[in-house]
Amino acid sequence: MSSITVMDEVLANKIAAGEVVEKTMNVVKELVENSIDAKSSEITIKLIDSGVKEIEVSDNGIGMDEEDAKLAFQRHATSKLKNLDDLFYIESLGFRGEALPSIASVSNITLKTSDGKKGTLVTIAGGKAMTVERCDLQKGTTITVSDLFYNTPVRLKYLKNLYVELAHIVEYLNKMALSYPNIKFTLINNEKTLLQTDGNGDLLKVIYFIYGVDITKKMIAINGENDDYYITGYISYPEVTKGNRNSITTLINGRVIKNNELNKCIIDCYHTYIHKDRYPVIILNIDVDPILIDINIHPTKMDIKFSKMDTLKELIIKLITERLEELTLIPEVSVRDNYSVSEVHRQIVNKEIIPEPHEEKKEEQVYEEMTLDFEVAEKEQKYESIKEAVELSSKKEEIPKENKVRIKKMIPRGVVLLTYIVAENEDGMYLIDQHAAAERINYEKILKEMKEEPIIIDLLVPIKIELRPDEYILIKERFTILEKYGFRISEFGFNTIIIRSHPAWIKEERAEDIIKKIVDIIIEKSSFDFDQFVWRMAATTSCRMSVMANTYISKEEQEWILENIRYCDNPFTCPHGRPTIITYTRYELERLFKRQLD
Repeated sequence: MSSITVMDEVLANKIAAGEVVEKTMNVVKELVENSIDAKSSEITIKLIDSGVKEIEVSDNGIGMDEEDAKLAFQRHATSKLKNLDDLFYIESLGFRGEALPSIASVSNITLKTSDGKKGTLVTIAGGKAMTVERCDLQKGTTITVSDLFYNTPVRLKYLKNLYVELAHIVEYLNKMALSYPNIKFTLINNEKTLLQTDGNGDLLKVIYFIYGVDITKKMIAINGENDDYYITGYISYPEVTKGNRNSITTLINGRVIKNNELNKCIIDCYHTYIHKDRYPVIILNIDVDPILIDINIHPTKMDIKFSKMDTLKELIIKLITERLEELTLIPEVSVRDNYSVSEVHRQIVNKEIIPEPHEEKKEEQVYEEMTLDFEVAEKEQKYESIKEAVELSSKKEEIPKENKVRIKKMIPRGVVLLTYIVAENEDGMYLIDQHAAAERINYEKILKEMKEEPIIIDLLVPIKIELRPDEYILIKERFTILEKYGFRISEFGFNTIIIRSHPAWIKEERAEDIIKKIVDIIIEKSSFDFDQFVWRMAATTSCRMSVMANTYISKEEQEWILENIRYCDNPFTCPHGRPTIITYTRYELERLFKRQLD
């Protein structure tokens, strides 16, 4: 008797569900993508207990007739692929025909749909019994998924807590709202609205709804193209960063993807602008001919293979680095307006704003409607001013290459806390971190000298460094790298090296300390990256060569720092991404002293 049998459809769907449905976010993702493919302009997601108890996704799309409604739950049934050639020109979000049967196999599903001619109600319990009925004619589709994983208790047990599940859903829908600003998204959990966009096609406004005022006003528009790709979107000023890579949203033909190579390329564009453990806020929408990409490499469809990745990376680097080089990146210290929404709330709660006696509504209703109207009106008003400012900053200002000074001349007025130079010009007051600024000046000077033929200084007393056997093997392998930059090294007995000379950009008084640190960098056991080594060598040397904090410097030294920082390629941050300078504009200073009351 044969030991091989064909799995029944329910069992096969449950196995497929292990790939397609891992958490509640996966269900939301598949249903929302189907709604987008159905040409919906409004999509509403209602959750009960973060979707564990119930997920309802409704849209105003083209809907389905009765036959399609029944076929939708058969495995590998899809309206998006007709033949093999279609696989190479995929423009829809869902296409595998696995999502609905997989979801139905581990939950109870109700599908209510109408194509405008006839309404159909389909009910499925655990992927088995299907009932089909007639229903009302409202065009669109509503799918309700309840009791997720009720028949697979092991999977249910390993769902994260409700807050984590909800966080995954909110993160995904934020990215979808950024992908499709022309669609009105509404997300409700336990009757509380968590996200609502207006679907007017304004990407900056969606950024405003998701990230708020402070981040939105620090975004800059980018766009550009080459023979293969067209890119639009927004990048943040370096001062706006997040603690994880989730702040980077990359979209390919409207599809949210996660590609480590692309993320690394974007992060590298901010090298030395931000700290290595921080990440910019990025929204990039990349349009490309579908034949140049392959999205059929994983059931979640979150990763993509590119046939021309090099040209895409070149375009991204060009667009982001050029925009950063055109901006004045001095963080402004802003004065918050005390008369804000919270102040209005306080006045209402304390009955400083009292409803008229003849008003028939209850006081609580008056409070809710007044504050809601105020918040909506204020939010719209704020957005219009933010949009105007972002559009103004997005206009490119060409700086002549022969006079590329990115900071106006500043006059030093003293030093506070033996660390911060106080300076001014016609625009306002500046605070300059003396160590960070000197470090940036020295860093760019060293990088320039490293590209030239090294000037070598012989040591009167060679520097001897003893190493562990494993470290000794690594540095012997990398002798030629150090020699390229002007170091003369030789072996000296067992597991010991001698440094006999070094490049002129290392100051003699700090030579031993700096050289030992450079040796530590090059013998690190992690995979060796030449570009990272050059950056760390230059950054380490510049740090140890620069005036430190809590050190008195003369007026002449202040003037030297202020003048030289102006001519740096990036005068706004030190090599490690810390700011070198912040400003109080004249306007903000006058607001502080109540000379400006608007």
